[in-house]
Formats: sequence, C-alpha cells, structure tokens
Amino acid sequence: MKAHIFNYYTSKIAEIFGIEEGEIFEKSKRRDLVDARHMLYYTCSKRPMRIVYIQKYMKERGYDIGHASIVYGIEVAKKRVKSEKDYKSLIKTIESCLGESYEL
Repeated sequence: MKAHIFNYYTSKIAEIFGIEEGEIFEKSKRRDLVDARHMLYYTCSKRPMRIVYIQKYMKERGYDIGHASIVYGIEVAKKRVKSEKDYKSLIKTIESCLGESYEL
C-alpha cells in the first residue's frame, strides 16, 4: 500500500548519506548506515506508516528487523530532530519532496 513511499524515502535518504540504496539493508553497524536506517524509520512513521509495514518492506529488501528495534530507531531519530537543526532540516526536505514527486 505504501511501498512507493517507503521506496522514495529509501532513495532520498541514500542520496543524502551518499550511500547506495542497498547498503541501507545490509546487516552492518556502520554508523552512517545505522543513521540512515533510523532516518528511514522516522520518516516512514511520520507519514504515518505502521511499524508492521516498515518491518515488511525492510524484510522484502533482505533486512529482517524486530518491532522493538524500529521503535528504538524512531526514538533516536526524534531526539536528533529536537537537538540538531540540520537533521530536522533534512527530514523536512525529504518530506516536502515527496509531495512534489507523487500523486497520493
């Protein structure tokens, strides 16, 4: 249902972090990849997209993740939005571009 939104966010976040889309779904604890995943969870949750859908789309891309880990990632991203102006600005940019790119 919201797969195109998930895919769009994935694409934009990979672009912002200077990584390949597929790297977001690698089982890696590299800081930039973890931050990218957290941003993906957060932007999807704000859409709003249910966590079960985020899990489903992550699993379809080869990254099996639990509910609690997604919730944790969302909370980490929320804290960054509150404390870092640049992070908040990136989130707004991603969200605003979606409205221009898709007819929902």
